[in-house]
Amino acid sequence: MNPAPRVDYQTHPSAYRHWKLSFEGPVATLAADFDENAGLAPGYKLKLNSYDLGVDIELNDAISRIRFEHPEVRTVVLTSAKDKVFCSGANIFMLGVSSHAWKVNFCKFTNETRNGFEDSSKHSGLKFLAAVNGACAGGGYELALACDEIILVDDRSSAVSLPEVPLLGVLPGTGGLTRVTDKRKVRHDLADIFCTTTEGVRGQRAKDWRLVDEIAKPAQFAAKVQERALQLAAQSDRPAPETHPKGVALTPIQRSIEADALRYGHVTVEIDRTKRTAVLTVKSPTGPQPTDIAGIEAAGAAWYPLQMARELEDAILSMRTNELDIGTWLIKTAGDAQAVLAMDTTLQANQDHWLVRETIGLLRRTFSRLDVSSRSLFALIEAGSCFAGSLLELALACDRSYHLALPDDEAQAPKIAVSEANFGLYPMVTGQSRLERRFYGEQPALDAVRAKAGQLLDADAAFALGLVTSNPDDIDWVDETRIAIEERVAMSPDALTGMEANLRFNGPENMFTRVFGRLTAWQNWIFQRPNAVGEKGALKVYGKGEKAAFDWNRV
Repeated sequence: MNPAPRVDYQTHPSAYRHWKLSFEGPVATLAADFDENAGLAPGYKLKLNSYDLGVDIELNDAISRIRFEHPEVRTVVLTSAKDKVFCSGANIFMLGVSSHAWKVNFCKFTNETRNGFEDSSKHSGLKFLAAVNGACAGGGYELALACDEIILVDDRSSAVSLPEVPLLGVLPGTGGLTRVTDKRKVRHDLADIFCTTTEGVRGQRAKDWRLVDEIAKPAQFAAKVQERALQLAAQSDRPAPETHPKGVALTPIQRSIEADALRYGHVTVEIDRTKRTAVLTVKSPTGPQPTDIAGIEAAGAAWYPLQMARELEDAILSMRTNELDIGTWLIKTAGDAQAVLAMDTTLQANQDHWLVRETIGLLRRTFSRLDVSSRSLFALIEAGSCFAGSLLELALACDRSYHLALPDDEAQAPKIAVSEANFGLYPMVTGQSRLERRFYGEQPALDAVRAKAGQLLDADAAFALGLVTSNPDDIDWVDETRIAIEERVAMSPDALTGMEANLRFNGPENMFTRVFGRLTAWQNWIFQRPNAVGEKGALKVYGKGEKAAFDWNRV
């Protein structure tokens, strides 16, 4: 499947085809009512609330709007508007006609969306409750698993299931296996039965096995959901509805899409198709910036860190989906490092305010999207750069960083700066800061860097602290960076993807790293095996009345 036109990650509730969003005090309800005739690409229908990338783009947008536009919301209830079906998971026919790359990118984005539920629950006090009011299978159950709690209707027919292994010859790859064990702590032998049966588990057994938190008879289901939603809301520290907090409208992102470029207010992407590279540049704040809550609220969606984060997220998602051949991203910054450090001071001084906290959360999740992008990332720290504080995270996320040394021109020499933001404001999915990851948590190295916080460091000073990979001077700069980039572009993309993922996540393993690392790696491999996607593979013959033909060799 080669979707056309290009995938756009921007949308608005007025354009939703799949979700119904409503509000009542501290509770927002997202009801799944997927339009089966509104698939993102031709060739399949989204029957039984089965979803594709377009459904998840709307879901991601809805959650973002709840975060920013509705600060009074403390609990999000996910349920279905269709009778007897909650969600039947990823559309199988869509997967069957998709390219390998499409399947992988689809799973990555859905993983990020579901991880975002848990990120908001942990960091922002936004709680999620799955009100499973019908059949709930595969990716539908994975959606429920990402919520804080699950209530299942006990109507003798509704069940939860992960039937991918027996039905399709693939894995429940959007976190299903991992959340069943690591999050819900389902006993491994029971999980084995659950993941190899097609009919699923319902009623009291589902609760006994820890697959759901509560069950309720149809007559009591709505009241039970409302009661628990309000109880979860009482645990949240988001603004109380009676305080009438004013949200921030997420106005459309202003951008220009050109044949070889994406241009936003603070972010630019320029593509060189011959070299198979893209230069991604983030600009610093310019002009007076608000330092108090009143000014931040007045700026709204135009407040620099919020606008920049939204633009950067859109650029990353667009490049990942629409530019598969552009395998090396060259990360640059431009502007005033002191302006970035001043922004960090404002963020940290006001981080307990809901809007600032949500903006930090968006930055955290956007930097994490960069971490898990299957692209080679090189930071180029040149004259005019502003890799400082929050924007230094871009360089710390890269596989390598090259810092130009200008020993004879102190004024023009590019400098980087560390701020307190680099010591934990934007943890990776491992729970570590990127500095902790860089230095394996070794305290002497971290202490040496912290001692220089707020200081502008030239190439030699940054290199001595271990903050950059190389510090070529102006005589060697062009050749060294050119050769490094050309060598990288010439290597196998498959091998690079595997190498980068393993080297980037060298810290402690947790549920999120297992989802993005181990589970994703296995799913990617299985997605290419004939038992799943061959002519007689289970995913290919599903729904055709044919039986899958397996190669019985264990590999």
